[in-house]
Amino acid sequence: MAEPAIFFEEVNERQGVFHRRAILMGGFAGLGIAALGGRLAYLQLLETQRYEKLATSNQFNFKLVPAPRGLIVDRNGAILAANRPNFRLLVSKDKDFDTEATLQTLGEFVPLDDTRRRRLLREINSAPKRAPVSVMEDMSWEQFSAINVRSAELPNVTADMGEVRVYPHGGAFAHVIGYVAKVNESDIEKTGPNADPIMFHPGFRIGKQGVEKALDLDLRGRPGAKKVEVDANGREVRHDEAGDIPAVPGKEVQLTLDVDIQNRALEVFGGESGGVVMMDCRTGDILCMMSAPSFDANRFVRGLTGAEYRALANYERKPLLDKCLSGLYPPGSTFKTMTALAGLVAGVSPEDRVNCPGGMYFGGRFFHCHKKGGHGPQNMRDAIKNSCDTYFYSLALRIGPTRIAQVAREFGLGQTFDIGIPGQKKGIVPDPEWKKRYFRRTPAQQPWWPGENLSYGIGQGYLQVNCLQLAVMTARLANGRKKLNPRLIKSIGGKELPLGSEAPDLPFSHEHLEYVRSGMAAVTEAGGTAFTASQLGLGDILMAGKTGTAQVRNYDKGGSRGKGGAWGLRDHGLFVAFAPLDAPRYALAVIVQHGMGGSTAAAPRAREIMRVALLKDPELRARIEKPVPMPEIRPDPELDTVPDEPVFASPPNTPTPAAGAPLTTPSRGPA
Repeated sequence: MAEPAIFFEEVNERQGVFHRRAILMGGFAGLGIAALGGRLAYLQLLETQRYEKLATSNQFNFKLVPAPRGLIVDRNGAILAANRPNFRLLVSKDKDFDTEATLQTLGEFVPLDDTRRRRLLREINSAPKRAPVSVMEDMSWEQFSAINVRSAELPNVTADMGEVRVYPHGGAFAHVIGYVAKVNESDIEKTGPNADPIMFHPGFRIGKQGVEKALDLDLRGRPGAKKVEVDANGREVRHDEAGDIPAVPGKEVQLTLDVDIQNRALEVFGGESGGVVMMDCRTGDILCMMSAPSFDANRFVRGLTGAEYRALANYERKPLLDKCLSGLYPPGSTFKTMTALAGLVAGVSPEDRVNCPGGMYFGGRFFHCHKKGGHGPQNMRDAIKNSCDTYFYSLALRIGPTRIAQVAREFGLGQTFDIGIPGQKKGIVPDPEWKKRYFRRTPAQQPWWPGENLSYGIGQGYLQVNCLQLAVMTARLANGRKKLNPRLIKSIGGKELPLGSEAPDLPFSHEHLEYVRSGMAAVTEAGGTAFTASQLGLGDILMAGKTGTAQVRNYDKGGSRGKGGAWGLRDHGLFVAFAPLDAPRYALAVIVQHGMGGSTAAAPRAREIMRVALLKDPELRARIEKPVPMPEIRPDPELDTVPDEPVFASPPNTPTPAAGAPLTTPSRGPA
């Protein structure tokens, strides 16, 4: 009877083990279910918003939209650079997308030649997946409509409306403002603002020259985004306008330039090559900075063909070169103002006379004066008025190059200025130390030879300046007190920049400066080198100036001062001036490249540009237009009537003519 008991005990034991294991497994399962339930409750109740956002992000995408580029305006608010609507055609690559067939189809609606088609094929194939590539800008309404009507038949093709930069004054401001263009590989950086994803947007443009380049970050603004719903393949389904993020427009940049003066400068230059810079003598503001010939910046925005760019680059008058900042020229006789001031500072009496027989011998060589017969005895004022080379040969030998260089540098020559845009070249203001540095690598050290003083004194030799430097020199002379600095950027985003008049004083006596200015006034008087070309015709408002004709090369090597020589071998014509003579407000420098004479090529153009500035000034215009007093008409005492001919009243303290004596009028003095 004991065996059955053992059997049941084993069964009971096995059942107990099973139950324990079942309970343990059930406990683990319960814990797992509880944990899963807790996790589900956490996700459903506490993480709902997060996962809703993640789900939405899979359903919606944000497409970057470039911000409207900031306006560029002149000193009076006239628009110099703005934005306008632009119909554009975009293509994006996708899986199983036939690029060649698509371009072939698009060629039926928009002009795509073989060269452009090959370039687009490379760009689209190398672009990231679904990244839009611009096929055409500035489509007509007919082209835009034709593409949109067939949108269902043209997958991955989009015709939309963006913005494009426009320059309403074409070439007048091209060198100053510059232009924008498509981003290329060299523009993209790994860090910083040029690493922003907006750089890859087909509608984004980056500043390439002038103000557009220098202030690119201020003009860019902050890009926005367009919220679009996409399908599982990432294709756009619809646009959710309520979720768009608006872009922040770029800052407005105001320049000190005047649109009327700038346009007149381009007009008077015609087909000539050169530059003009005009400054306000009181503030340092640049009112005009024009380089000719110019180019249409709007063509660069759309993109030039290779042939168009080569035509600009290879033209001998160099329209792509900014001749106000980057072009360097000998200043010629305009520099005689600096030589004269250096002589006064050195203690030379301005009344000392030098006889000019048509030149002078020095070092076994005859140095010619521009007047073959000579000017005769000349003091300093006469020499400035007549631009007598012989006088300044003698003066430069007497005072030496170091004094001349010191004065020239105080007036801005050989310097660059913080005007907010790149491209300035310093030029050369030589002296013995400069020559020692310049020729330091030559086998034999090059001393400063005394004969080099003669060329230096008349603005030739190693001396090289740009048009902006000449304008600064003239403005400082006209101001007579401050070392004015030029200012081109008036304000950025409404915040005004410091005036150029916030500068130290000139280290020269008022008497010396006034004497040089009186010599410049004599240049535009009767008998002066610029008398005929400098008459403004604006009442009592007169202009003072200094002509200059700068040699390009030695005449015995084929140069030509006047007509008859090749254009590239003719002398440059220069003119610097300020007006009004009695209270200077505006100073300018004009360089006509290979213009053959300052009085014939540069001075007439300076006169026309100066007239615009003077007539636009309200105070000066009122002075010009003030009424001329009419002669006093007295009745005849015998007839008690007004005579047919007016009888001029005698001025005070003028004796009445005796009976029978001829009637005379008071003399007005010399004209």
